[in-house]
Amino acid sequence: MTNFNIAERRNDLVTILDLRGNIRLGEGSVELHEALRRLTESGEKKILLNMADVSHIDSSGLGELVSGYTTLHKTGGEIKLFHLSERIEELMEMTKLLTIFDIYDNESEAVESFTDTLAKSAMPAA
Repeated sequence: MTNFNIAERRNDLVTILDLRGNIRLGEGSVELHEALRRLTESGEKKILLNMADVSHIDSSGLGELVSGYTTLHKTGGEIKLFHLSERIEELMEMTKLLTIFDIYDNESEAVESFTDTLAKSAMPAA
C-alpha cells in the first residue's frame, strides 16, 4: 500500500496537484509520473505542484520532477512548485534543481506567475 496520493484541482487556467506523502522509488514516483503524463497528453500547459504535504522525496522522485518539467517544456508548458518544506528546498538547492524550477512560497504567488507569463507572451514586440 502506498503512502502517497494526489488531489487534482483547477484555478483558472492552472492545474494544481496537491501532493501528500512520500515521493520515492516504488512509492509516489510512479503515481506522479502517471499524473503528469495524463495531464500533458490531455493538453494541460500550466501545472503547479503543491509540495506542502510531501514528507520525503528521493532521487527517483526528483527524477520524476525533472522528467515532468522536460516533457511539459517540450510541449510549450510549464511546471512550477510551491510550498516546499525547508528540507526539500535544501535538497533541491544541493542538487541544483532550484536553478531549473520556479519555486514559490504560496499558491497565490505561483498562480499569479502564470498570469504574468501569459500577459508577457500576449504583449506585442517593441
